[in-house]
Amino acid sequence: MKTIQELEKIRKETLEKINLRKDRKGTRIVVGMATCGIASGARTIMMVLLDEIKKRNLHDVTVTQTGCVGACRLEPMIDVYKEGEGKTTYVEVTPDKAKRIISEHIVNGNIIDVYTIGAYEK
Repeated sequence: MKTIQELEKIRKETLEKINLRKDRKGTRIVVGMATCGIASGARTIMMVLLDEIKKRNLHDVTVTQTGCVGACRLEPMIDVYKEGEGKTTYVEVTPDKAKRIISEHIVNGNIIDVYTIGAYEK
């Protein structure tokens, strides 16, 4: 890297890689891992998600983590960003719910409405 232009190019490429809001190929699952999420079991949920993805040999699914989501009472929470869909937020995720989210939503494309934040508020 010798110029400001080269640095700006690297910056732009990096931002494009990490931007969750742009259309991307595959699926990204984001686990809320702030203190409240961890206290509610988010580490276990993340490990279950990773295990299910590995068992099913899903190559187009990425699991990442984020900090505070702002709704501590609904933790553990995960957001699913699936190609061609909007964001889906699942709340009060348990290990069994996480497995079902992988099988029904990620693999078969069926959002489990009763686990989502919209269903929680009803």
